[in-house]
Amino acid sequence: MGKLIVTEFITVDGVFEDPGGAGEHPEGGWSFRFGRNQEGMAFKFEELMAADAQLLGRVTYEGFAKAWPTMEGTGEFGEKMNTMPKYVVSSTLEHATWENSHVIGLGEAAAIKARHHNILVAGSGQLVRGLTAAGLVDEYRLMVFPIVLGSGKRLFDGAPVTTLKLASVKPLGDSGITVQTYVPASA
Repeated sequence: MGKLIVTEFITVDGVFEDPGGAGEHPEGGWSFRFGRNQEGMAFKFEELMAADAQLLGRVTYEGFAKAWPTMEGTGEFGEKMNTMPKYVVSSTLEHATWENSHVIGLGEAAAIKARHHNILVAGSGQLVRGLTAAGLVDEYRLMVFPIVLGSGKRLFDGAPVTTLKLASVKPLGDSGITVQTYVPASA
């Protein structure tokens, strides 16, 4: 059975909306205020290289599918993003056009875990809440940025009460950014 890993950029106050500046939030691009953090980039690279599939909600998928195929200079990271299997959980999307992408329903997520070793879920707040409610998340990797936005979409708004156990905390240099890894308390 594979491991389903939620991996998110998140603020101290729990906002995960628009870390890259797509125009969804007035403070969009907030993650870039911390410069190009080499430790963070290395962490994200290693995380992606260790994964063999992605599970995405429709909105995140559409943003990724628009950006990644046309990005230049992304090297091995971009190549993996474009070629690895991607499963889009959606009830409205009919066809996934990004290379090696497949549309599925939430009920099929458990079957994806049976087919792959490490499956990453990035962004996709509604999907994360559904996976949490279904007890399918094995690990939450929260890259916490030392910024408070005061407003915006919060990752766990509307999620069921879920008790987690802190597995590790990794500071990323002197940036103030940490990767906090949590697992379900029952694990």
